[in-house]
Amino acid sequence: MSEATMLDAIASALHPVRRPPQGEGWNLEEVQDLLPGARARADAAVLVGLVPRAGGLQVVLTLRNDALRHHAGQVSFPGGRVEPEDSDALAAALREADEEIGLAPMQARPLGYLDPLVTVSGFRVLPAVARIAPEFVPRPEPGEVAEVFEVPLAFLLAADSLERIAIDYGGRSRQILQFRSDPLVTPHRIWGATASILFNLRERLAAPREAAA
Repeated sequence: MSEATMLDAIASALHPVRRPPQGEGWNLEEVQDLLPGARARADAAVLVGLVPRAGGLQVVLTLRNDALRHHAGQVSFPGGRVEPEDSDALAAALREADEEIGLAPMQARPLGYLDPLVTVSGFRVLPAVARIAPEFVPRPEPGEVAEVFEVPLAFLLAADSLERIAIDYGGRSRQILQFRSDPLVTPHRIWGATASILFNLRERLAAPREAAA
């Protein structure tokens, strides 16, 4: 499948930029009993960047600084809280990507939104998906980002790459999503919220017509 065809398929499976999804996260039932009280979730946004390379589309990921308050030392997408000056979640995701990895907004072509995700730290995260210009060279902000790396989209979409790990936590059995460890493909463990966002992309691509309706 060509890059253009793949990007068209992804865009058709997303919520349109002009119509962001509303409501709580698709994973609310799984994490509701772990959320910090009954207060409203803080709005946040992340950028799921897709970069065309010779071997196919790559997904831009970061390794968070060990000193951060939330999700320290974990693999994540560039992103953060939606601030009052942000016009919408897309604007927040692009601003954060500029601040964290040096991605200029003009280097990103928005494709649409995935479904919102609720995190146990109390955020409602809206992932914005965008094509990133291949000439982009990351400049990580050392106070937030320890490393920027890319993982083939084909690996993240492969049927055998996603694993479900059963754990007992918070008084009941739960499942944690993570991607298969393969040092030839990814240097770091991809799990938790980041794996859940990528799982949502896989699910929407599996039924693009229904997902985009």
